[in-house]
Amino acid sequence: MQAIINQKAIDVLIERKQNKNVYIRAVDDHTIKVTCNRLILERDIKRLIENNEKAILKMLTLKAQEEEKKAYFWYLGKPYIPVLDGTSKTPYFDGTHIYAKDEKTLQKFYQKECFRIFQSELERILPSFTNIPFFTLKIRTMKTRWGVNNRGNNTITLNSELLKKDLDLLDYVIIHELCHFYEANHSDRFWRHVSEFYPHYKEARRRLRQ
Repeated sequence: MQAIINQKAIDVLIERKQNKNVYIRAVDDHTIKVTCNRLILERDIKRLIENNEKAILKMLTLKAQEEEKKAYFWYLGKPYIPVLDGTSKTPYFDGTHIYAKDEKTLQKFYQKECFRIFQSELERILPSFTNIPFFTLKIRTMKTRWGVNNRGNNTITLNSELLKKDLDLLDYVIIHELCHFYEANHSDRFWRHVSEFYPHYKEARRRLRQ
């Protein structure tokens, strides 16, 4: 099925279930998926799409922006165009591009850089703190959190996605998690500790949410 959004034909995928409500989401910049009850007719779906044209157009635009962003290799807040040349065993930058042998080599480089840079920044920041217990640094991809301090086993876990952000945002997350050794919650006292080491923490939180 197709529909017209902003004078452009888009594909409409229909998934019928037992649910009462109708859900619409963008699959890519020219496809939406409609999840609805089995009894809803196609003409009703078309009418619903027409009535929500502005909202759907916004979904499609955001999806296109998201896909464009994914096409780049983001490193410390800057986008680089990946070039897989089949020869460069050690990836390198030339200002606007990053060259690598293949996708696997590029991902290994990303993982190594996470450990190198995260560990380096942690070692730089840590001397400013006192009475911090011995802890282990872990790095993994997380969907909803930038960092986690597990005081039960003294482990700080950082989100590998932070390598894509500006370095000062990584520093904020490290400071945030270190301050949890002083306060386990997000009380006013906790934020006073954070502001002591990172006065502009509110701005950092805003940028991380973008």
